[in-house]
Amino acid sequence: MGKDRQTVFMVDDDATNLAVGASALDGYYDVLTLNSGQKLLKVLERNIPDLILLDVEMPDMNGYDVINLLKEKKETKHIPVIFLTAKTDGESEYEGLSLGAIDYITKPFSPPLLLKRLEVHLLLASRTNELAEFNQKLREMVEAKTKAVIELQDGLLKTVANLIERRDGTTGDHVERVQHYLGILLRGMEKMGVYEKESSRWDMDLLLRSSQLHDIGKIAIKDSILQKPGRLTPEEFEEIKKHASIGAQIIAEIEETTPGQDFLKYAKIFAASHHERWDGQGYPNKLKGESIPLLGRMMAVVDVYDALVSERPYKEAFPKEKAVKMILDGSGTQFDPALIEVFKSLLDEL
Repeated sequence: MGKDRQTVFMVDDDATNLAVGASALDGYYDVLTLNSGQKLLKVLERNIPDLILLDVEMPDMNGYDVINLLKEKKETKHIPVIFLTAKTDGESEYEGLSLGAIDYITKPFSPPLLLKRLEVHLLLASRTNELAEFNQKLREMVEAKTKAVIELQDGLLKTVANLIERRDGTTGDHVERVQHYLGILLRGMEKMGVYEKESSRWDMDLLLRSSQLHDIGKIAIKDSILQKPGRLTPEEFEEIKKHASIGAQIIAEIEETTPGQDFLKYAKIFAASHHERWDGQGYPNKLKGESIPLLGRMMAVVDVYDALVSERPYKEAFPKEKAVKMILDGSGTQFDPALIEVFKSLLDEL
């Protein structure tokens, strides 16, 4: 069949109808005539037309049976189908259109009318396909731009977070490790069904990216305190404790200029509550138990674990076994017991 002309399959068990239809269409389209639904389905395994003219009243497999099969398959469900029928009642026409036909032509048909109907529907189908292709290209362009913006944001976030972490003598790897541990903890919670209802509402990608800002409040703490090699005095400890509320305030100020950002909502919770304790002895608000936001309770576990296994100006890195024991011993006092059960199941991954 010619490549420059559109292809029409005509299906009718009446040879006269096929001859009349082919004669009317042959000068404008590549036409293939078929005398049964079974033959149509067989040909469609190898060739897809631009449109199908389909008789309703055929033996063995009628037009309704055929269109049902066409609409079930991904390869053929998009093909425009026009029903040909001698029935003129509205109920039959409604049934055909309900099954997915785009038009309904009664027999005997007028060749000029048949040509005009095909011209209109093929033009519409062509424009629809062009619009779908345009939308797909537009979607791809938007996704590419969005990805580029997200990568830029992520790079800036990591840079800011790493600069803050380096101020207290740690490496920026702390931010990435905590983010990694948090992802492991989230997957463990999902697997064990822990806090499933609450976590099902989260955007996990935004949540994990926002965790990089959990210590942003340290930007306001003096280097002499952050980098002190020895034990902090009570006054110095009170100063460093302020970083949690300062971090939440910084993010709240950003929220005022960019409202409706889930990313900032997650980040603010992480910053404000990751030093709260299950027993109410944490800071800055001495929240207790489940009054501590779940994100804060989760961050508390992974942040402390990384601090224990990492070298800091005031301590050597603890062996993993000792760090794990300290985390497990904190169940019910420093940490949420349900999260510690999840943590315990993830030791190999950590």
